[in-house]
Amino acid sequence: MSKDITINLSDLPAATSKLARRLSAYKVISFFLVVAVFYGFIIWRINVFSNVTASQSEETAQASAQPHIDPTTVQKIQSLQDNSVNVQSLFDAARQNPFQE
Repeated sequence: MSKDITINLSDLPAATSKLARRLSAYKVISFFLVVAVFYGFIIWRINVFSNVTASQSEETAQASAQPHIDPTTVQKIQSLQDNSVNVQSLFDAARQNPFQE
């Protein structure tokens, strides 16, 4: 029940061309399978990165961070507000209802 397997280098080009002809019938299906695997991998990585939770040190650093506005910018806005009646009414309306568009 034992077969002798001999490899002949002269038969190698014929064997590879025969194999290439057989596989060429499946090239469209294999292309779509490769694209589907690649697409699935990308979707999986997006899912992994979207569910990452912040560490405790990142949470405390973000919670303790205070917004900072340059005092010269505040003075510039106040001087512009004082110079224009339209801007004064705009600021007054925004103070009354800050969520109105």
